[in-house]
Amino acid sequence: VQLQASGGGLVQPGGSLRLSCVTSGGTFSDFAMYWWRQAPGKEREFVASIGWSAPSQDYSDSVKGRFTISRNDAKNTVFLQLNNLKLEDSAVYYCYAWIRSGVGYREYWGRGTLVTVSS
Repeated sequence: VQLQASGGGLVQPGGSLRLSCVTSGGTFSDFAMYWWRQAPGKEREFVASIGWSAPSQDYSDSVKGRFTISRNDAKNTVFLQLNNLKLEDSAVYYCYAWIRSGVGYREYWGRGTLVTVSS
């Protein structure tokens, strides 16, 4: 399974971006999908997640109400809409896929896409 994130860029505070993560291999609809981010000098942190058959969503408190995660199973893609961006949202954003496997699970990380919020 491979994940490819895109959509990052430079944006002013208050602006918006839409990140995409396309997966290949596996059955996308079986994966729970996540976005994480890592700012320079900081640990990687959870941003948002979306389930599979009944796509419940979860967000970190720092992005709740500003970011929206969604998925298009026909296109094997998960999205993250970033609105009202703040300076502290600057980070490399990573997509992550999780799937049950027997009594355990498997997980996959994609390469990140850089989001820079600056005036």
